Amino acid sequence: MPRPVPGLLAAAEQHLRIGSPAAMADAVTRSHLDDGRCVGWYGPPVPGWRVAIDAERAAAAVPPALARRFGPGDFWARWTRAECCCKLADVPIATWWRWHGLGTPVDGTALWRTLRTADLVVTVGFAPTLPPRDLALADAESRLSRLESGQ
Repeated sequence: MPRPVPGLLAAAEQHLRIGSPAAMADAVTRSHLDDGRCVGWYGPPVPGWRVAIDAERAAAAVPPALARRFGPGDFWARWTRAECCCKLADVPIATWWRWHGLGTPVDGTALWRTLRTADLVVTVGFAPTLPPRDLALADAESRLSRLESGQ
């Protein structure tokens, strides 16, 4: 694990800003809140890693259907972690629920930190980027090349 990622997570508060969407337009990544505010990440780039954030108002009511499904305990922390991991994995939240519920992967594919800042619960997460060749391959091409090579 590269040293910059744990350091950035430990100092996450220093790299988060809260404001209007227009004021956060130059953020590396953003999360929009239900009250119109936006949280932006202003940390330095880390070669070989992607970053994502998700934020929610800590005092927001948990939607009843989600509370029934996942339980109300520590809901917004679990929710922001799951959303952050979805963004890093480029997976829809409904798919994530089937795989992990509101949990996070235990295989170490993502590093994250959940914190309170102002009136918000925020999760910042990092995941390694894929090698350029893997990013360029379509799923069908990738599967086909594995079949042809006997994998």
